[in-house]
Amino acid sequence: MKWILGGTVVASLIIGACDSQEASPRPGSAILVAHRGASAYAPEHTLAAYDLAIAQGADFIEPDLQITRDGILVVVHDLTLERSTDVRERFPDRYREWEDGDSIRRVWPVVDFTLEEVKSLDAGSWFSEEFVGARVPTFGEVLQLAKGRAGVYPETKAPSVYAGSGFAMERLVLDELRAHGLERAGADPATPVVLQSFSAESLRLVRTEYGSDLPLTFLLGGRGSEDWTSDHGLQEIAGFADGIGPSRALLREDDTLVQRAHRAGLTVTPYTYGTTDQVTPASLRDVMTEAVCILGVDGLFTNNPDLFPRVCG
Repeated sequence: MKWILGGTVVASLIIGACDSQEASPRPGSAILVAHRGASAYAPEHTLAAYDLAIAQGADFIEPDLQITRDGILVVVHDLTLERSTDVRERFPDRYREWEDGDSIRRVWPVVDFTLEEVKSLDAGSWFSEEFVGARVPTFGEVLQLAKGRAGVYPETKAPSVYAGSGFAMERLVLDELRAHGLERAGADPATPVVLQSFSAESLRLVRTEYGSDLPLTFLLGGRGSEDWTSDHGLQEIAGFADGIGPSRALLREDDTLVQRAHRAGLTVTPYTYGTTDQVTPASLRDVMTEAVCILGVDGLFTNNPDLFPRVCG
C-alpha cells in the first residue's frame, strides 16, 4: 500500500511480508510523524501545534485520544487534565484522589468532564503567553484541520479504562473517521490514517470485531516489551497489526530489531525524537538521520518536524 500526500508518494507501507527477507532502507522515504503536533514549538495537542507541524512538512500528525463524560473524543495525552490545562483553577473541587506509590495525589480525569467543560479550559498558557486561550480540540476538529493536508496517526489511549466507564473507544474512533470519510484505507489519498495503540486487544478489536482495513501500529516500550520483540513475538504481532512503534530505548538495546521486524512483515516507526537538555537541535538531526538512513526505520515520531532528515548522504 502506498501513502500519498498531495499526489506525491512519500512512503511505502510494508504490509504482509517484505519481498526480500532483509530490510532495505530507502533513503528519504521514511515518514515524518509530528508527535503531539510540533510540540517542541507549540503546546501539545492544540490546533496551533498541528497546523505548525503541517507547515514544517509533517507527513502525519499524531492525536492522542481521550473521552469526555458525554462520550466525545478529545485530543489530550494524559488520562487527566491538570498537566496541560488550567483545570485546577477552573474546577478546583472536581478532583479525584489517586494513589501514586506511597502518596495520594489529586487528579482531574478527562472522563469526569463534559465536552463543554473541557472546551472552557486554557490548554496553551502553561506553554507560553503566546498561546493563552488555546483550547483542547476534539478528534473531529483535528481531522478537519488535517483533511487534504496531512495524514493522521491517532492513538487509542487506555481503552480498557474507558471500557470500565461504558465507552467503546475503538467504535467511537471509527465512527468519527467514518463521519469524515476516512474509515477505510485509501479513502482519501491526501489524508491517510494509521491507528496505533499500546493495547494489543484494542488493535485486535479494530481489525476483527470492527473489520477495519486501516493500517495498525502496535506501540512497544517498558516492561514486557522483550516478549513482543522476540522473533516469536513479532510473528504474533503480525497477526493483528501491520507495524510496531518501539521506544528509542528498545532500538538502542537491540540493533537487530528493525531488520527482524521487517522480516516479519512489520513496519518500524519509533518514538519519540526530541530536543532535551542533553540533545541539541544539531545532535537531534544526527540521531534521526541515523535512524532513517542507517537503521532503516520506516518513519519516526518527533517533536521537531523541522529537523527531520529528508535526504540521506
